[in-house]
Amino acid sequence: MYNKYNCLVAQSGGPTAVINSSLYGVIMEASKSNLIGKIYGGLNGIEGIINDKIIDILSIPYDKLKLIRFSPAAALGSCRYKLKDFKEDDTDYKKLIEIFKKYNIKFFFYIGGNDSMDAADKINHYAKEQGFEIQVIGIPKTVDNDLVFTDHCPGFGSAAKYIATTTLELALDAEVYETKTINVMEVMGRNAGWLTASSALAGEKMPYLKQLIYLPEVPFNEEKFLDDVYKAHKEYGNVFITVSEGIVDEKGDYVAKRENAYAKDAFGHTQLGGVGDYIESIIKEKIYKRVKMTRLGVTQRSAMHFASKVDFDEAEILGREAVKYALNGETGKMIGLIRESNNPYSVKIGFIELNKVSNHEKKIPMQWINSEGNHITKEFLEYARPLILGEVNIPIVDGIPYYTNFKYAM
Repeated sequence: MYNKYNCLVAQSGGPTAVINSSLYGVIMEASKSNLIGKIYGGLNGIEGIINDKIIDILSIPYDKLKLIRFSPAAALGSCRYKLKDFKEDDTDYKKLIEIFKKYNIKFFFYIGGNDSMDAADKINHYAKEQGFEIQVIGIPKTVDNDLVFTDHCPGFGSAAKYIATTTLELALDAEVYETKTINVMEVMGRNAGWLTASSALAGEKMPYLKQLIYLPEVPFNEEKFLDDVYKAHKEYGNVFITVSEGIVDEKGDYVAKRENAYAKDAFGHTQLGGVGDYIESIIKEKIYKRVKMTRLGVTQRSAMHFASKVDFDEAEILGREAVKYALNGETGKMIGLIRESNNPYSVKIGFIELNKVSNHEKKIPMQWINSEGNHITKEFLEYARPLILGEVNIPIVDGIPYYTNFKYAM
């Protein structure tokens, strides 16, 4: 008979700058509990757990462990592994239960986005059906900010801060020359435009900047787009265009024209990329030759060097609160943030059933997009502004950030 139960934490999906802050929160809160013995980490998410890739986190010296929260990417590694419906094939689920039993796991925390919440929900339902006692809690993470229920997702604020800053820097660079420039910046966002819209935060610091912003929420009309750009360039000279990688035309097809834009991941999601090239080419062909295109790629989710302190702190809080909820007997839930006020900014902690989160997407409200469909309204700015505040004092060694993960810390 065991006197204590153990907990297992894992990470999944695309990493964020602050995903390890949530991990750190779980570890620190779990280590305080008299009910939890060992704290295990699953390497490479569910896929790694199925293959018994488990580490004892507290075997890592604390001086190394505490540095994890200041590092981008997933310290435990990640995966994009889709669990099948256990009613059709329960092979993976049987392996997971065997692992949980082997390591005496009573509490399981899964840090991730929509697909991760779906996996956690399936595991929770299977465990209940099998009569296996385990508390399963999902902790939200995604730069896309598209999880329902939670006001915003840890990771979004830091990515938004980076995108707004990059917009400002590129726009200022364009002002250097007498010759005018049209900047095109391609930003992540498959079906929701939260990240792309955050570029508008730069406009508050540079009020003479002419920005055009195109989001997946608004069908992309090429003729109208070219008219927007022509008029803006004629009046302002320099124009800054931010476009979501996932914009679609009026038929619902992705605007990205390159063949490799249509590869699929394990979940059937289209692997996007290339819309910036297309936008650049039609502007050069139809309007003006001096076009500079920037694709931020994974930099927007890994830029820990200028992370938001609000984002960093909230990520850790959610990790800690997830442990508290599990210890109070909650299971099958995702923890989240509920906004109480924009100014002064305040949030409270809440939770919701995993099956109400998985396979749903939160998009930008249409009333937060201007009537022309090429910019956002003040309501979005009021929403996003508090999330990018503050800077994280990350450790610097020999002039560059000191980053690590569990591979190097052990």
